[in-house]
Amino acid sequence: MDEEVERVHHLHDDAIVITDYTTRRVLVDNGSSTDILYYPAFQQIRLRQDQLYPVNSPLVGFGGMKVQPVDTITLLVVVEDYPQQITKEVNFLIVDYSSSYNAIIGRPTLNSWKAVTSTYHLSVKFPIEYEVEQVQGDQLAA
Repeated sequence: MDEEVERVHHLHDDAIVITDYTTRRVLVDNGSSTDILYYPAFQQIRLRQDQLYPVNSPLVGFGGMKVQPVDTITLLVVVEDYPQQITKEVNFLIVDYSSSYNAIIGRPTLNSWKAVTSTYHLSVKFPIEYEVEQVQGDQLAA
């Protein structure tokens, strides 16, 4: 356990931000009740408009403001490299709002991954087959 902490500079209150993947700057937020893909990231990955589904309920929590999602989309998310990876469909709300992140992974996905987050270690652990895999957050990006 101590070797996991060696890469993290303490004392900190940093968020868990994953940067090692195609969609960089993904915030892991077990305080978020939904998974969010920000509109600029949606535009950059050039998905087809027919993959979008309308949504009619606003989000609250962006600085206390209500934000109306643009649409919702289901994407296949892969974390880590084969064979130590998890691959799941994630339902993202697409939000046209300014953010330093491209996406937020919230409780729905963390629960479906059976993930455990540690802000102290800046890491996320999740079970795969017969072992536990770990994704390390990027403290500089946080």
